[in-house]
Amino acid sequence: MSEIMIIDDDMHISALLEEALKNEGYCVSKAFSGTEAQLVLSQNKPDLILLDLMLPGLSGEELLPQIKEIPVIVISAKADTADKVGLLLGGAADYITKPFDIDELLARITVQLRKSSPASEERTLEYREIRLCTDTHTVTIADENIKLTRTEFAILKLLMQNPERVVAKLTILDNISYDTPDCTEDSLKIHIHNLRKKLKAASGKEYIFAVWGIGFMLKA
Repeated sequence: MSEIMIIDDDMHISALLEEALKNEGYCVSKAFSGTEAQLVLSQNKPDLILLDLMLPGLSGEELLPQIKEIPVIVISAKADTADKVGLLLGGAADYITKPFDIDELLARITVQLRKSSPASEERTLEYREIRLCTDTHTVTIADENIKLTRTEFAILKLLMQNPERVVAKLTILDNISYDTPDCTEDSLKIHIHNLRKKLKAASGKEYIFAVWGIGFMLKA
């Protein structure tokens, strides 16, 4: 499930965007200023960002060059061609002018996510000494096989697809819903606890860390 971050100080527009995106099945995070966005991005990496330019504190133009490896769609009332060209050359993936048609914006989001997603899922994931094979559903640490439940495997797979990035709790729950349809935030903690114990027992190291109030991270 893709996560989209809305950076806009207009609470009305932010709420409208959040509702439309959630109706399409996206996970949503929000920031209402450039400085708040900096803090959130230091702890989490969404799949796409919707960025307003007129932000309190750090402006959208100042924030844009700091965003790396995440497609950014600028949403702004500035309609001048020079502004659009400058922002596209400055790193924006796309530009849409306010007021905008929500269906057009959703289509542009789909295009950008399609561009940034890998052509096919990796069959083998590796992080340090952990090796996960999606074909055989096996996990090894230093050639020792680790027996995981279906849900633990799904959680570890998601964390290994996002190494050293915070994965939000809701993102994890959405992604493992097929494996554990009735999984809740409370039972997720139990699955994470058991997975962490198994990895530590095999490696002698902590690999999964909780980021308070946000989610979990795979980190050596």
